[in-house]
Amino acid sequence: MKENLLISACLCGANCKYNGGNNLIKEFQALKDKYNLVYICPEALGDLKHPRCPSEIINSKVYGQDGIDVTKNFIMGAQKSLEICLKNGCKKALLKESSPSCGVHFVYDGTFSHKKIEGMGITAKLLKENNIELYSENDVELLL
Repeated sequence: MKENLLISACLCGANCKYNGGNNLIKEFQALKDKYNLVYICPEALGDLKHPRCPSEIINSKVYGQDGIDVTKNFIMGAQKSLEICLKNGCKKALLKESSPSCGVHFVYDGTFSHKKIEGMGITAKLLKENNIELYSENDVELLL
């Protein structure tokens, strides 16, 4: 029986990125062969549309580039993602690096200048607090 793996839907080809695109990874099929994939998009779960304005974390809050505070949406999406994770018995999650929701090791610095800093997204942080092992697309080989 295959283990369940929580995974950012954009990494599987779902067009749920802020710009309406995706971040399909070349290892998708190998992951699908090894795991039962449980897809999430925290931003969509937080009632944010796609395409939408890019967002970044600034002083522990999340703002769109247009200045609108979307922190509540990101928190709601994180909570729903955790519920899905726990309901499906996922012990591991593969998340999109640098995302304000899913960044595992890095996030954008809040200046909307494409500069990354060490940090975690809102969903990644909540999952980690609940003892879910986190991986980014840069760590896929560890899962395979």
